[in-house]
Amino acid sequence: MSAIAEKPRKKRVSAFSHRKVDPAYYWMTVPAMILFMVFLYWPFLRGVMYSFTNSKGYGKYKWIGLTNYKAMFQDERIGHAYLFTFFIAIVVTILVNLLSMFIAVLLNSKIAFRNGFRAIYFIPYTLAVLVVGYVFKYIFMMPIPELGKALGIGWLSESMITSESLAWVPIVVLSVWQGVAYTTLIYLAGLQTIDTDIYEAAALDGVNAWQKFWQITFPLIGPFFTINLVLTMKGALGTFDQVVALTGGGPSSATETVTYLIYQGGLTGGEYAYQTANAVMFFIVLAIIAFIQLKFFGSKEKV
Repeated sequence: MSAIAEKPRKKRVSAFSHRKVDPAYYWMTVPAMILFMVFLYWPFLRGVMYSFTNSKGYGKYKWIGLTNYKAMFQDERIGHAYLFTFFIAIVVTILVNLLSMFIAVLLNSKIAFRNGFRAIYFIPYTLAVLVVGYVFKYIFMMPIPELGKALGIGWLSESMITSESLAWVPIVVLSVWQGVAYTTLIYLAGLQTIDTDIYEAAALDGVNAWQKFWQITFPLIGPFFTINLVLTMKGALGTFDQVVALTGGGPSSATETVTYLIYQGGLTGGEYAYQTANAVMFFIVLAIIAFIQLKFFGSKEKV
């Protein structure tokens, strides 16, 4: 041979692994990491810094240590906002997952126009919460009270939005109506991973519909149930648009959620640093709740 064939160039080995790593992976991951740092991590760290100051969001500020955090635990308004947020999140999470699972099982069965029904159920997720919220506000302000009067139901004859004890109902209804769509889609994806041979074998053993769901379907979609629970709870804890459109935090601050209070006090109420501390605390609470959910329900999954 007139020339010696060149030996193939060895790929560089990562310092953190014995595997050979293609440099193309770095070209894809490093820019994404930089974008995350610039637009997510850096603002978050700046927010944590401001929570230890008396900043108003502009101008000069002074370091005041843990003063904002200490004041939070003595603030009844913040305490009520957390309790109301947890209440809304628990109710919405339970209702959304129950309804979504029921609808997903029905849509996964052999029924006519199945694909059409799936599209119809997904439509609410594509609509803006704020726009739909104003429609729901009109419904709860006009048609429903008129219906209550016609039926002679006292508590339904007045708008629930103006009632301190019932103003949470429209918020839950709107949140559930829109949240069911995406959750149903995830459950449908989970149901379609189950081999139909399992159901056929169960039918030969005389398993009824309830036993089939509870002993076969539910355990096998355990991972999908876990992720839906985490996502639904996270979304419900961040309830904001529904409050803006329906109640504006009223009446008498009865429906203020944590996110609405952070916005109202931090951006328009002159409490920038104080509500930033509230936001940091809320982030910690969300992280703890998500960790507990994943740890508890993840250990019970049967795949």
